[in-house]
Amino acid sequence: MPRGFLDLAEVAIRHRDPERFALLYRLLWRLTHGEAGLLQVATDPEVIRAQAMAKAVRRDAHKLHAFLRFRMLETESGTRYIAWFEPDHHILEAETGFFIRRFAGMRWSILTPEASAHWDGEAVRMGPGGRRADAPAEDAQEVLWRAYYAHIFNPARLKPAAMRAEMPKKYWRNLPEAQDIARLMAEAPRRVAEMVERGATPAAARRQRAVVADVEAAMPDLFSQDPAQALAALRAEVLADRGPLAVQATQAVFGEGPIGAALLFVGEQPGDEEDIAGRPFVGPAGRMFNRALEEAGVPREEAYVTNAVKHFIHPDRAAAAAPDAGCRRHHPLPALPAAGGGDRGAAAGGLARRDGAAGAGRQGDGDQQGARRGHPHRGRAAAVPDRAPLLPAAAAGCREQGARVRPLRRRPEGGLARGAVAAVSVRNRERSRRGDV
Repeated sequence: MPRGFLDLAEVAIRHRDPERFALLYRLLWRLTHGEAGLLQVATDPEVIRAQAMAKAVRRDAHKLHAFLRFRMLETESGTRYIAWFEPDHHILEAETGFFIRRFAGMRWSILTPEASAHWDGEAVRMGPGGRRADAPAEDAQEVLWRAYYAHIFNPARLKPAAMRAEMPKKYWRNLPEAQDIARLMAEAPRRVAEMVERGATPAAARRQRAVVADVEAAMPDLFSQDPAQALAALRAEVLADRGPLAVQATQAVFGEGPIGAALLFVGEQPGDEEDIAGRPFVGPAGRMFNRALEEAGVPREEAYVTNAVKHFIHPDRAAAAAPDAGCRRHHPLPALPAAGGGDRGAAAGGLARRDGAAGAGRQGDGDQQGARRGHPHRGRAAAVPDRAPLLPAAAAGCREQGARVRPLRRRPEGGLARGAVAAVSVRNRERSRRGDV
């Protein structure tokens, strides 16, 4: 049986047409009785019909993702978010994974006429269908949402036909912002005329960020210590930090992994779940990261994972922080191969340096750090060449700097690992120029 048929049938079988089962059975019988290349016959009526069914199901799923609106409801067991949707096809159970990944920290329920899905933070439970009246009519957040929508509505780019094609009117009754669309469309010509009359708005003067250069002077010599002791000392320093970033967070989130790890993964900053757990990469992005590692064949326990910033920045606490507050960088480096082969050090044997100096630096060294990213450089305290941390966002620019970005292993077609896990192979400049990396 061709793999393409399984992929097609998995989606088309969610179509509402009662003839879908008979259609898929006929295709399966033909595929296994002499027409192995049937799915490549673009003019076959049954193939066309099955593909049209799958396309309709995928479009319905896209509309579910785009037009579902949760409303907050206070219950005896706490806050719950309820949403009502009327899909054209049997898509709810198959699409719960999208909402679990996106709203893992919320307790929510999605109600449809034929089924319902309920997430409690650990498992999803399917239930019977409901009624539109079972979902809250509105909540306190809708005023803010409607104000946001009105402010991002661009009258100069209004295209009513395209809007109705992408957001059919049948979905409007479940969208809080829909009650403002008619008014915004009616006001569009006047607002465009006013914009033209005012002319272009002068660009605001560019604000220069203050550069903070107060690097602590008396730092211990971590590089002459045992790697395990050096990492423990650094961890103690981070956990004891009560600077502007630290006071916003519940706790510091230090990296974890084996000393001597061959792979180092650096995230941007901890999320809210990491802030509570005190461990890196345990939230929604961390769970996707774990799946990507699994597909790539990389055991997480063999890699070192950390974040550039060690504290979660709470949006509601950010205003209380100093405007020039920076971030501390404490990154163990992965093991580095010697020029003649073999291992030249442990991951914790070296620490990320700021301008060649050991210890904690302040944000503001981005120019120097960016210039070194992806290239070997020498640290002051060791003869082994270090490499500046190469974040995922910089991977695309590596080729322009003469480096190669290679997958850890061949990625399965359509697999989650596509673009999610990459190993950056950086050699010395001479080998990069020769192109024999």
